[in-house]
Amino acid sequence: MLDSSPVDRLPVVSGHWGVFLSDGVNNNSEPKGRFRAFVSYSHADKAAAQRFHRKLETYRLPAHLRETAAAIEPDGRVGAIFRDREDLPAAQDLTESVKEALSQSAALVVLCSPDAQQSPWVAREIELFRELHPDRPILAALLRGEPEQAFPEPLRQGREPLAADLRKQGDGARLGFLKVVAGIAGVPLDALINRDAQRRVRRVTAITVTAVAAMVVMALMTTFALQSRNEAQVQRQEAEGVIEFMMTDLRTDLRAVGRLDVMKAVNARAAQFYNSQGDLGDLPTDSALRWARILHAEGEDQLSVDDRQGALDSFGNAHTVTQEALDAKPANPEALYTHAQSEYWLGAVYFEMGQVPKAMPHFHAYRDVAYRLLKVAPEADRSKREVGFAEGNVCAMALQEPVRPQVALTACRKATRQIESLHSANTPSTQLKSELANRYAWDADSSYAAGDSENAVLLRQRQLGLIQEAIAIEPDSAELKQNLMLAELSLGELYHKLEDPGAAKQLALRAQTRAAKLKILDPDNAKWRVWSDRIQRLIETLEGE
Repeated sequence: MLDSSPVDRLPVVSGHWGVFLSDGVNNNSEPKGRFRAFVSYSHADKAAAQRFHRKLETYRLPAHLRETAAAIEPDGRVGAIFRDREDLPAAQDLTESVKEALSQSAALVVLCSPDAQQSPWVAREIELFRELHPDRPILAALLRGEPEQAFPEPLRQGREPLAADLRKQGDGARLGFLKVVAGIAGVPLDALINRDAQRRVRRVTAITVTAVAAMVVMALMTTFALQSRNEAQVQRQEAEGVIEFMMTDLRTDLRAVGRLDVMKAVNARAAQFYNSQGDLGDLPTDSALRWARILHAEGEDQLSVDDRQGALDSFGNAHTVTQEALDAKPANPEALYTHAQSEYWLGAVYFEMGQVPKAMPHFHAYRDVAYRLLKVAPEADRSKREVGFAEGNVCAMALQEPVRPQVALTACRKATRQIESLHSANTPSTQLKSELANRYAWDADSSYAAGDSENAVLLRQRQLGLIQEAIAIEPDSAELKQNLMLAELSLGELYHKLEDPGAAKQLALRAQTRAAKLKILDPDNAKWRVWSDRIQRLIETLEGE
């Protein structure tokens, strides 16, 4: 099994880290400087260093800890953090500038990795800081690699307290980050962790309260619309504005915090409004498409609790609505897009039920509508995305028995190229990273089916890396945590097929830990239970071999 406390295996680094983490002694007596900390890192870790630097400079300490913290800003920020590639004026000599910055820094944070261990600049920055400030703390944060491969040699010298392990199998990004904050600010780690957890609970509560408030507004608007038929049109427009918020921003927030129960209540409230409108066939096109999207959301929630028949009914009703809207306006981009979703979801449910012959007509119809959308709106990212998804579904069909490897490869490569082009042309977001990760997953399966195991592993590793990048942007997203669990499970299963039980078990155990945390977050999520059982079967198989 994995070491349950991998941080204990880390080499320790010199300074007063132990004091910072244990008793929260007020360190306001330490020498003041322009910078609260100097971040040292390898050029290869620039992206991670930028994110870490930004998080440090924007993090605010809880109010009750600010009185005991070391020299923080009035608003609770820890203060300016020096990162040489960011803060150095181009005209200055690098060595002199680094020396000056180090002389004005109260602490040194070293981002450790195999590249950092090989970097002479990182090693020299550590040595310079020790020469200038033998009594100030040096805080090591392990980004990647094993400690013996990642820690620069100067860190192994002197008195050695604990370091922060930012890896998934270590402290994790959040706890590791809080360890560094505690070390810089001179506050008790336990108090910081407890208050951080309280902040997260407040965020979930706030989102839930917003959902309830939106449902109350919807109830009032429905009542007013029924009582005053002469104002029905105005009331409907206002109510549909609330619905749009509920089904977009609010639904995204609820999914991120794992509140499936509240999502279902939001859908029910929106459905009640439309059911009160009389003959839904008389709705304007925009209203009809909005109603269809509510039915899509309802079906998604039913799938989450394994109610496949209920999902089929919801998606079937949506299909009827969107088909009528598309017949009325065959070149309307919104009608094309929403009908494509109806076709997709019907195909997806049948596919999940193992009824591939029933799924195939819907997936082929989805692809046809997606290409129609691309013809109508060729420059829209949404059009390109739908074509990529549609080709991906054809790939998935070709990987079912009887497997057609070349058909799968062709479709999957088309799908991957579409999403890669979007990823390259736009600022990478968590959505784009997740979508590209999904494409790599199916591309990996088609490569394996075609006999290219090496490429299959490479693509699965890319999938895993993209999801980790997305989680670094949105660490609280339950959906991204689910995707990471599945990526680890899938790569573990691939390693098992390739007869690498050590790598397979390590990934399966990581996935098992994530699955357990997700089930605590939402015990009613049937999919999470199914995937947890699948992980357990893989572990039992590996242990029995």
